[in-house]
Order: sequence, then C-alpha cells, then structure tokens
Amino acid sequence: MHVAAIIAVAAVALIHAYVLVLEMFLWTTPRGRRVFGTTEEFARASKVLAANQGLYNGFLAAGLLFGLLLGGAGGRVFQGFFLCCVIVAGLYGAATANRRILFIQALPAAIAFALVLLEH
Repeated sequence: MHVAAIIAVAAVALIHAYVLVLEMFLWTTPRGRRVFGTTEEFARASKVLAANQGLYNGFLAAGLLFGLLLGGAGGRVFQGFFLCCVIVAGLYGAATANRRILFIQALPAAIAFALVLLEH
C-alpha cells in the first residue's frame, strides 16, 4: 500500500504542477485556451487572475512533494493536509466552474488521501 500511496500523491502533485504551467505560462496560447475552453479575448483579459490561480496550484504541488520528501508520519500529515485542500478546491471548482474538475482534481486527490490513510 505504501508504494501505491506514494504514486497517487506524486500523480496529484504532477497534475497540479501541470495546471500551474497551463495557468501561468500557457493561458493565452491555443493549447491553454483549448484546455480551459476560453476565447482569446477572455484569456487576455483574465491572464493575471489565471497566473494567480496557477501559483496556488503550485503551492499545492509543492506541499504534496514536501510531504513525500519528508516521509514517515510527519510526511503523511503534510500529504493529508494538502490532499484535503485539493479535494475542497476540486469540489468547489466542480460546483462553481466546471463539473470536469471533480474528476480531474477532486477524485484523484480523494483516492490518494484514502491510500495515505490506509498506510497507518
């Protein structure tokens, strides 16, 4: 179970690192607009807000990676905390922005959280 938890937490961290790149650096590009379903005009107007969101996604990824590097019980506490943050953000995003967020963000985090809990 330990290896599965590590892989799941790392996957959630990688998802959020990828979202950081999309929101901070690719928001106005065709790829970024396609991923988020935005127009060129909207992407340009919301670029600063998207970069801010990307930064927060980076903090989530960093917290998860820190928990993995820390290891042990202390690392699991960090992982659990940041996975809960991801789950809440995913639920809120699914309720307010796009239901897909539930499956892209909240579900992987919930699976990882369950695996981290099963390590005890």
